[in-house]
Amino acid sequence: MDLATATLIPLDAVDPALVEALLDRAFGPGRHGRTAYAIRQGTDWLPSLSFAALDAEEYLVGTIQAWPVALTDAEGRAHPLIMVGPVAVAPERQDQGFGRALLAAQQAAMDPRAPLPQVLIGDAPYYERFGFTAASTGGWRCPGPFDPARLLVRADNPAILPAEGLLGPWRG
Repeated sequence: MDLATATLIPLDAVDPALVEALLDRAFGPGRHGRTAYAIRQGTDWLPSLSFAALDAEEYLVGTIQAWPVALTDAEGRAHPLIMVGPVAVAPERQDQGFGRALLAAQQAAMDPRAPLPQVLIGDAPYYERFGFTAASTGGWRCPGPFDPARLLVRADNPAILPAEGLLGPWRG
């Protein structure tokens, strides 16, 4: 893909029905039952950190969303995080750089003065190149089944995060 022909726009500028159709194509119609949906249940995605990728013909080929979530520790304290995802690219347009461009745009939009740690459930070999790791998430729990090797976090200082806790929506 020639990134010069790709256009990234705010996700809220795209018809929500088109976004839902792309997510269904990328993840299947049963995607709402996944644990990531339970983690962010009842929250709204963050428009300033959510983007869409359009190809040269201006077709929607990818999206990325960000959600306010928290890791609640044993004392009941909520530690805010940003949940990245879903990162979706149309199946026929994968491996063309759209996912990388969306992740880069989201990272560039983060406030460098107060960067919140970001968490996602995804393929470690893919997301490690963007700084995500499972090294500090071993004691974290989710409100549903998940593969601990796929629970990844990116943080400037992972030592500030609790070693144990439950991920869920942040309603701070």
